[in-house]
Amino acid sequence: MTKDLIIGVRACLFTLLLCAVLYPLFALAFGQLVVPDLAQGSLIRDASGQVVGSRLMAQAFERPEYLWPRPSAVGYNAAATGGSNLAPSNPALTERAAGAVTLLSATSEHPAPGELVAASGSGMDPHITLDGALYQMSRIASARGLAPARIEDLMRAHASPNPWSPTLVNVLETNIALDGSFGRVGH
Repeated sequence: MTKDLIIGVRACLFTLLLCAVLYPLFALAFGQLVVPDLAQGSLIRDASGQVVGSRLMAQAFERPEYLWPRPSAVGYNAAATGGSNLAPSNPALTERAAGAVTLLSATSEHPAPGELVAASGSGMDPHITLDGALYQMSRIASARGLAPARIEDLMRAHASPNPWSPTLVNVLETNIALDGSFGRVGH
């Protein structure tokens, strides 16, 4: 009995060491060597070196001069990613969607793209489609006192075509480009 217990404890400790220490260290070292930017979170820094966000995680933008991301059921909290799990028949889901439609000033003649009304499954999508970005172009141009065509050109320049899905725009990178190209509003 004691011999079996010792063998079991050794096997448990070996498995723990292998799975909880050695494998994570190997994966970390491999990531740092092969794809260091991704391994470090794809962080975006400003001119002074301060981290302003990640290319991989959405963050809230609510001011009219910025491109807005998809709604987030978790308030853009990366520690608590996930959807709302609300059923389509839940009135709270309808209220949230109606609020987004109002915020976007959508009408039946100018309906908002679904991605700007419905939260994503993770609540942290860093991209929206080019169509979703262009839908916001007039609001951004008006808030910045620019012609919509200038905003459209910038958005198209920051779009990433993908043969398997719609063309995407990274919200944070595009907002940084807006400030870089046209200056910060109110600062």
